Amino acid sequence: MDRLVCGDVGYGKTEVALRAAFKAVLDGKQAAILVPTTVLAMQHHQTFSARFAGFPVRVEMLCRFRPAAEQRQVIRGSPRGPWTS
Repeated sequence: MDRLVCGDVGYGKTEVALRAAFKAVLDGKQAAILVPTTVLAMQHHQTFSARFAGFPVRVEMLCRFRPAAEQRQVIRGSPRGPWTS
């Protein structure tokens, strides 16, 4: 399902997104989090990677600061295996 989480700063939007993505991934689905800025994408990547570090979840990020070859690798699926971050 598609959901939009909207709210002011400090109302727990990231936590809601983390929990929803975690539930979806553990149910065998893929999850994508779209954010409006590259800086926020980088912050969320760090947060998601840290929170999911002990679980069989692969966290990746697509943004303009990653080389095109890396972006293609992420889209195709990482050669490092399905559960690395």
